[in-house]
Amino acid sequence: MLIRELLKRLEGIQTIDTVMSILNVNRQKAVYYIHRLRKEGYVRTQYSPLKKRVYHISFEIKQGGTSYYEIINKHSPIKLSITQTYKIYGREVTLEETLIFAIKSKKIRVVLASLSLFRKISDWKLLYKLAKTNGVERKVGVLYDLSRQLKIRTRRMDGRFRRLMLPKPYDRFQFILEGNRTREEKYKKIENLWRVYIPFNKSDLVDYL
Repeated sequence: MLIRELLKRLEGIQTIDTVMSILNVNRQKAVYYIHRLRKEGYVRTQYSPLKKRVYHISFEIKQGGTSYYEIINKHSPIKLSITQTYKIYGREVTLEETLIFAIKSKKIRVVLASLSLFRKISDWKLLYKLAKTNGVERKVGVLYDLSRQLKIRTRRMDGRFRRLMLPKPYDRFQFILEGNRTREEKYKKIENLWRVYIPFNKSDLVDYL
């Protein structure tokens, strides 16, 4: 079967079982076809939360580019399912902008997984600039303090930018995820400092504990 035909029929997210079904072949042949596509640069392999191999098959993979989800998965123990997402080409995507994307996604698992980004973030000037532009300064601050309380090895935030991000006396509480508040008393101090409700409970944070 020609590579072009294989790509057309299998483009998308596949497993060995779906490849077998689509092509009506046995497991050995399905593995062979995936191998051919991977050799040509059209396959990216990841693992599902159940440790099952998932194949992302696309012409765009060969072109390069990345997505914010892929960057988060690279750094986080909490893996996100990647469906069709916006790809970024022609430039390096920073961890700072990836964190802002995660916060603005308002998706609990995306925000949770993004806590690991603080391990590598060091350009506090860029992070502050992006946070201010997107109106999420305090949300960045509360997540940073939460990551440190969870014993995630982070680089120390620049004190100047921390002071700029802290709330004013008249600022109201904000939600990261609308209506979601932690039940954990040990996180209340951080919530009160930043006036931002933390949306996670202990059960959500088990991968970091």
